[in-house]
Amino acid sequence: MRFTIVATYIAVILITLVLMIIYTLGALSDNLYNSEFVDMFTKANIISENVSQIWENDTAVTEDKYNDYVENCLSGTNIRGVITNTSYTILYDTNKESALIGKVFMRDTLKDAMQGLQTSYSEKPDGGQRMISVAVPVKNNEGIIGCVYLAQNIATIDTTVAATRTSMAVFSVLIIVLIGLLSVGMGYVITSPIEQFRKAAREISKGNFSIRMKVTGHNELAQMSETFNYMCEELDSFEEQRRKFVSDASHELKTPMAGIKLICDSILNAENIDMQTVREFLSDMSDEVDRLTRIIDRLLVLTKLTSDTSALRLEETELSVIIENVIKKITAIAEEKDIVVYADYADDARLPVALDYDRIYEAIYNIVDNAVKYTPNGGFVHITLQNEDKFQRIDIEDNGPGIPEGEKDKIFDRFYRLDDSRARDTGGTGLGLAITKEAVLMHGGSIEVNNSDEGGSIFTIRLPYAQDGREESAL
Repeated sequence: MRFTIVATYIAVILITLVLMIIYTLGALSDNLYNSEFVDMFTKANIISENVSQIWENDTAVTEDKYNDYVENCLSGTNIRGVITNTSYTILYDTNKESALIGKVFMRDTLKDAMQGLQTSYSEKPDGGQRMISVAVPVKNNEGIIGCVYLAQNIATIDTTVAATRTSMAVFSVLIIVLIGLLSVGMGYVITSPIEQFRKAAREISKGNFSIRMKVTGHNELAQMSETFNYMCEELDSFEEQRRKFVSDASHELKTPMAGIKLICDSILNAENIDMQTVREFLSDMSDEVDRLTRIIDRLLVLTKLTSDTSALRLEETELSVIIENVIKKITAIAEEKDIVVYADYADDARLPVALDYDRIYEAIYNIVDNAVKYTPNGGFVHITLQNEDKFQRIDIEDNGPGIPEGEKDKIFDRFYRLDDSRARDTGGTGLGLAITKEAVLMHGGSIEVNNSDEGGSIFTIRLPYAQDGREESAL
């Protein structure tokens, strides 16, 4: 890529310089030629005006008369001046060595001048020097009586143009060398971070998410480096979560499997075992299998929530209906511990909300189920529903032991349990609140937990009224 950048810079500069040289030399050449033509036409018209006043067709007489006017006008130049009559006979010639006076002098420019035109002509013979010429008519009251013809060698203009071309070529070479050196340096500056990105990407592909890019300056590359570092931090965090999840899941799955293995070994190693003992072992094994099944089912639910956050089947549903259905299902379990589960609804809270019924039902059920499990006999679980700004707020309060302050941020983590031994007695997997949190966040809501003043805990869920509210909250 570095070579491409250097080559591109040089190619662009080279093309620009070539076009500039062509344009500049063309403009310079045209300006110099036009300047010479204008100067020669000026001189030719001055001579024509003076000659018309003393016009004579007698060659012997006119040569002396014309000499002062023509010589004075062309003094200091290398212009050749010729005066002819309408028969193209030369009446005067500044080039005395040519001995053309009295002879016919035919030129295309003279023919046009005889028609009353002021004409010019430029030519460069092969291997020769460029010549330019102009011709203007000489007029008096009788009309056109002759012509003034001027010609000169303009090799000096070609020399000037050639010298300018050489100077510009040398200047262009210096510019290309300078641009080449600058483009090499710039190419290094640009491609060096890209090379670092490439090396870092290779490390990431190998699973090394701890690599970071050095951020310097405030340009686009620095912003890319910051974004890249943020991506690495996120990947590192995800990888850590993945390792923890795999470790926790393996540990949770290993425990019931170890129990099943122990029961099987006990049966196999026992001699003369009676059927009652076998039934007890098989009952314990069935409990462990049920526990293993619950863990797997919860893992599948949590994986589906995490991997497909766009699979919500939204429908307009009143949260009060979901709460009533949760209470109906949990009542039988609560009555075994003499726990009262009841709900209160604000008058303006019975409004339809766009949500996925099954996921919100499970989210609320998980919290209520935990409250019933950990609330002592004779306690209560109180659910309230009310409006709060653009959200509907659900509070689930119990009079259980509450949650220690240092544990509130951890209870929504996967496989986390406040009391591990107690959770095993109740069949807990440590995944219920994690599933609850994922479901609420998918709807653009929020969940938090606090301890009540009378003891126990209060879980608060906020869900937006409609789909657009869900999207705004997610932002």
